[in-house]
Amino acid sequence: MRLATNEVYRNAQGEKTEATQWHNVIAWGQLAEIMTAYSLEGSEVAIEGRLVYRQYEDKQGQKRVAAEIVTQEMLMLDRVPQEPD
Repeated sequence: MRLATNEVYRNAQGEKTEATQWHNVIAWGQLAEIMTAYSLEGSEVAIEGRLVYRQYEDKQGQKRVAAEIVTQEMLMLDRVPQEPD
């Protein structure tokens, strides 16, 4: 899955700036099944794992490096909607 992280900060002129970075997240087994079943686009999650770098050649023969987060734990941060009384 792809994971977006947002960073909001003020630049040297004091202007508010927001930057988004995208990350590849890898999960295996039951954790992968849970992530697939319950993670929707825009869901807020906390991911714990290790950062892995791998090298490969693209179709044009260029060497590339990919960084991936291999997930060990995931915590859903979205609030569960409650039924009205």
